[in-house]
Amino acid sequence: AGFIKSPLSQKRLTQDSVELHCEAIGNPIPELQWWFEGNDPNETSSQLWDGAWQDRVKINATYNLHSTSTIHIANLTSDDSGMYECRASNDPDRNHLSKSPKVKWIRSQANVFVIERPDVKVDLIEDGGKLTLICNMTASSLPIEGHEWLHGDKVLQSDSDSSPFTSYTIEGKKEDHSGTYECVYRTSPVTKGRVDISVPPQVIPYKKSEHGNEGDTGVLTCKNPSFPGVISWDWYKNGQEVSAPIANGSGRYIIKSSGNKTELRILKLNIEEDGGDYRCNANNSLGSGSATVNLRVRSRLAALWPFLGIVAEVLVLVTIIFIYEKRRKPDEVPD
Repeated sequence: AGFIKSPLSQKRLTQDSVELHCEAIGNPIPELQWWFEGNDPNETSSQLWDGAWQDRVKINATYNLHSTSTIHIANLTSDDSGMYECRASNDPDRNHLSKSPKVKWIRSQANVFVIERPDVKVDLIEDGGKLTLICNMTASSLPIEGHEWLHGDKVLQSDSDSSPFTSYTIEGKKEDHSGTYECVYRTSPVTKGRVDISVPPQVIPYKKSEHGNEGDTGVLTCKNPSFPGVISWDWYKNGQEVSAPIANGSGRYIIKSSGNKTELRILKLNIEEDGGDYRCNANNSLGSGSATVNLRVRSRLAALWPFLGIVAEVLVLVTIIFIYEKRRKPDEVPD
């Protein structure tokens, strides 16, 4: 037996993707194949394989206790509308060119309808300390049952309005609210628009002041929480921005930068050379931003000073008591 686990009828927008799952049980374990037949009356059924349709088709199959197969089609076009068929058979002659198999292919079908993606025009308006995000869906026949505004996975606003126009207002500066926002239209299938609030890097240090002991490794870290992400990071010593930045791997410096985070490691800290201000500088498509981290290098003996102070106090106290006992007059001996 074989069957498609996905819904038997699916609607998708152009440029979206679709995924179908199929399973089959039998002994011996059956082979699974995927076939497609378009909506054109003159179109015939054709077999699909991994990498078909300019590598937009991906097929993954496993044959263990039973057969499972998944087909994934990316960047859908209107020509991808039609019937997708999963075929299963375990007959030894199932793929023979001249012999007819004794066991017929078992077939399961699903229909996919690809609808032209509606045009969603987006805009961002700044006015008097407010940011207004706007989406307007034009030239669409899809019924609208409401809207949602999302920032990541967080739902910011929701309504049941059927208007093609929707907006969301943010109080504050762009620098405090950068990121990608989505307007979601409750249509079938769902339609989305994207509004980006983009700013130069707003760099902040993990700690404004770091401490390290002489001979240890010092670690200075900066991050950029704003959008868009950082293209490149640079580190400078003691505000020497006009000179060349610190080179990764030069001397005792190791720099590790990944996306919106950078880390400067200084090996074998030197109390005379390494103390001071370090500036981390980030660059993205809109400009640059920086932050300063102060590094203080302490002597290895610094941790001993409190202990030595306590020892000195005890020695002074013992000395005073000893001297006092020596100078005190002896008690008179009774007759």
